[in-house]
Amino acid sequence: MSGTGENRRLARIVRRTQAQARVPALSVAVHRGDRPLWTLQVGDSGVPGEPLDADTRFRIGSVTKTFTAVLVMQCRDEGLIELDDPIGRHLDVPRHGELTVRRLLSHTAGLQREPFGDVWDTLIAPDERGLLADLARVERALPPARRFHYSNLAMALLGQAVAKRRGGTWAEVLAEKVTKPLGLTSISPDRQPRGAVGYLVDTYSDHSRPEPPINFGAAAPAAQLWGTAADLARWAAFLVDPAVVDPTGAVLRAQTLDEMRWPRTTTDESLWAAGFGLGLLIIPQGERITHVGHDGAMPGFLAGAYGRRGGPDTPPAFGAAVLGSSGTAVPILNLPHELLAAAEADDPVDITPWAPGAAAPPDLRSILGRWWGEGFEYVFFYKDGTLRARGADDPAGKPPAVFEPVDRDLLRTVSGREAGEFLRLTRDATGAVVRMHWATYRFTRVQETFDGYDVRQP
Repeated sequence: MSGTGENRRLARIVRRTQAQARVPALSVAVHRGDRPLWTLQVGDSGVPGEPLDADTRFRIGSVTKTFTAVLVMQCRDEGLIELDDPIGRHLDVPRHGELTVRRLLSHTAGLQREPFGDVWDTLIAPDERGLLADLARVERALPPARRFHYSNLAMALLGQAVAKRRGGTWAEVLAEKVTKPLGLTSISPDRQPRGAVGYLVDTYSDHSRPEPPINFGAAAPAAQLWGTAADLARWAAFLVDPAVVDPTGAVLRAQTLDEMRWPRTTTDESLWAAGFGLGLLIIPQGERITHVGHDGAMPGFLAGAYGRRGGPDTPPAFGAAVLGSSGTAVPILNLPHELLAAAEADDPVDITPWAPGAAAPPDLRSILGRWWGEGFEYVFFYKDGTLRARGADDPAGKPPAVFEPVDRDLLRTVSGREAGEFLRLTRDATGAVVRMHWATYRFTRVQETFDGYDVRQP
């Protein structure tokens, strides 16, 4: 892909979506760590004298929630907030103060969807005092932990908690802690400068009418932000590959983003097509590939920003963002996924040549090779400075278990199978490892029954 020219296949996909879904303005970007940024805009901004281009900003709606989620996890990493804290520990609330940060962040608190009142009729959102005071009249739609129940109110409360802990407004904290460090200069709560007009396009004609603007007030942490497709694609890339986008961990540790991407619930009990982590949607794409990010909707606007993880052909820091100025053009929401798949298929990541690596340390060399546990065969090997293991029959794409030493004869599983569990080594008089216990299960060089009988014997 080129930064200024067109990738013809991607361009055709975008142009087809704009035409068929009847989107007044469509702006897209694909970010990857090994190629220049690719962007394309189709349509008209709706503002006289301001042509649609890569600098035109759109409302991103609930993609805002991913920014608020990162702010929450920053506070957690710094010891300002714990995920199992009741929200009442951080906000003075008249009711529902027992709901935890973790439940609010994963939409499993059961809190009603919107702030109290008819916000979408009046287009008037509460201020901070009103948002908190009205919790006395807010319903618990479901018991906590019962199921996924999406809530703008939940994310609004988390944003207000972050602001209070940091001693500023949510917008100030966002700029200081996230957008400025990552160079996301277009991301802000304000339309100006260069904001597109959002429309409702008539279902039965080609007429379009501008939607009224709405300031989300104290609920801004749920859906207020504006931005460009380029900055949103970079943000999506950060969510899946922070080591490339934020190599120093200035915004968030890579391990914390791993935690955020772990699904806490499904969004549909009968169709496991999407999971929800800590503020992030996880959309399976098959073959151990996921798209991570969020969709967004506000009057006159739809948005989607997702990064792609997993698979042998996925480029580093691979993200796509799609911003449109129609509130009902649903194909916009599928477009990030379509662009990521097409961009990878047309231009997969370059293959890195294999090169010899370091030998395993002497204390680990007698482990290497085949072992048996619970009647199944495993292969232990050394790669990239770590001891690893995988089932002998595991599919090629399944990640191995990775171990880190605690001391000479004790290692911790840090990822993969049995993550968090110990691998304990038993050595003979020569120092060679002759038996291991992984998560307390015995591993031996030959296949044995649970009472230690070598099945090769009669």
